[in-house]
Parts: sequence; structure tokens; C-alpha cells
Amino acid sequence: MNTKQHNQQKLLNESSLLPTLERLRKFGKKIVFTNGCFDILHPGHIHTLQEAAALGDYLLVAINSDASVKRLKGPSRPVNTQDVRALVIAALSMVDGVCIFDEDTPLQLIQKLLPDVLVKGGDYQTHEVVGSAEVTAHGGKVAIIPYLKGFSTTSLIDQVKR
Repeated sequence: MNTKQHNQQKLLNESSLLPTLERLRKFGKKIVFTNGCFDILHPGHIHTLQEAAALGDYLLVAINSDASVKRLKGPSRPVNTQDVRALVIAALSMVDGVCIFDEDTPLQLIQKLLPDVLVKGGDYQTHEVVGSAEVTAHGGKVAIIPYLKGFSTTSLIDQVKR
């Protein structure tokens, strides 16, 4: 299988997502979940994804749809379409699966999937992370990966505009 085919296999839709995770769980694999817009990939994203991948066996990255990003970030975003963002994230070796969600938060997805580890980057407290109550009630844990200073998509976009 070539790299393009391998990356395409990482792109999961709702119908393939649950069976994929069920199969992994049968083999005792620990599912790690994180989410974000990932509009312009930067070292901060790479750092968070590497740290997240180290917390389990299978890293699933949920990406906000174009409509969701627009609602959250404003009419000029996203810079890259959801398909482009998903393909870029799927091309990363530490990422095992990618899905797109349309809601403003991944709560519904987290409730369906109940990952073993829920990861968020930033300065959150565990109780502030969307889905943390559901994951911990199911026996999972929440991990906060500190941001790498100096890297944010918004600041990169502002820098390009100047």
C-alpha cells in the first residue's frame, strides 16, 4: 500500500468510526482522542499530537468542519477546507485516525466514542474540557498538554496579514 492509500485509510466517517474503535478495543488498545480546527498546521499542533499519541495506542483526531470553524473563528476562517485539513493531519505518522465533526464542540462524538484518554492542548483545567465528565465517568482520563509558547494559528494569520 502506498502512502496516499495509507493516509486515505486514516480518514474515518461516522459509519466506520465505531467499528474501527470496537475492533481496537477487542485487542486491548487504548484509544486517545483530541480535537481542534487545525487550520494551519504549526509546531504547537505537532507537539500536542506527539504528546497525545504517547498516551495510548491509537490517536484519533477530530477536526471541526468548515461550518463549525466559521461559527467559532469568524467568516474569514477556515483558511484550508476540512478535506485539506483532514488530509494533512492524516499524513502525520503519530495520527492513526481522523474524523470531521460539524458541531461547535465534539461532545456528541465523545459521548459516542468514550475514549480512554481525552487530550486537550492549552491552559485548561480538567473540568473545563468538553467531554471530561463523560470520559472520567466511564473510567477514562483527561490530559492537558501545555501549549508551545509562540505558536497559534491566529497569530500566524495576523503575522501574514501584516
